[in-house]
Amino acid sequence: MNIEQARFNMIEQQIRPWNVLDQDVLNLLIICKRENFFPESQKSLAFFDTELPLADGTFALSPKLEARILQELFVKKQESVLVIGTGTGYLSALLAHQAHHVTTTETNPALAETAKHNLRENDVPNVTVIVGNGLIANNNTYDVIVVSGSLEIVPTHLQQQLNVGGRLFVIAGQAPAMSAQLILRESATEFKTTTLFETVVPALPQSVPASKFKF
Repeated sequence: MNIEQARFNMIEQQIRPWNVLDQDVLNLLIICKRENFFPESQKSLAFFDTELPLADGTFALSPKLEARILQELFVKKQESVLVIGTGTGYLSALLAHQAHHVTTTETNPALAETAKHNLRENDVPNVTVIVGNGLIANNNTYDVIVVSGSLEIVPTHLQQQLNVGGRLFVIAGQAPAMSAQLILRESATEFKTTTLFETVVPALPQSVPASKFKF
């Protein structure tokens, strides 16, 4: 297949029509090669409008959703980012091109190693991959947090891990009624939640069902 033609078609037929018009984002999709983050058997599928299955039974987000995340977050060069759910490392790589540093967590050790390899091979040095559950509360704070799978309910401590002015992107709810949300920390005590669009994506493996969530 013609890889560059497939990339062009992905941008023009999937991503632009999904209201991703930021030229910096579109340029980044050309620079950061999505196919390099998937095994040989999936390279031709990397440009399809679908969630690709990963080795551990989870899924990579679709290209248009990854692009929309970049556009909505508008990450700046001095900012720090946390990605919960590393997958193959592609979303972290995209964000690393925009940010000062990306920390990403992955519960599956083998997948974490794959992501480390992919990031190294694609010369993305400003990403730290940690094996562990990024949903567990800690004292680290970030300018941007991205949850790469859906959550039935958004833990409040994720909001507390935002610096003032920081943004949290998360897809919340239960199928078939999920919504992509952008949560902005406006001050030490105030948060603003904006619903961006409706979508359905697989749950983050370590997410807690709403029925078992403890406040």
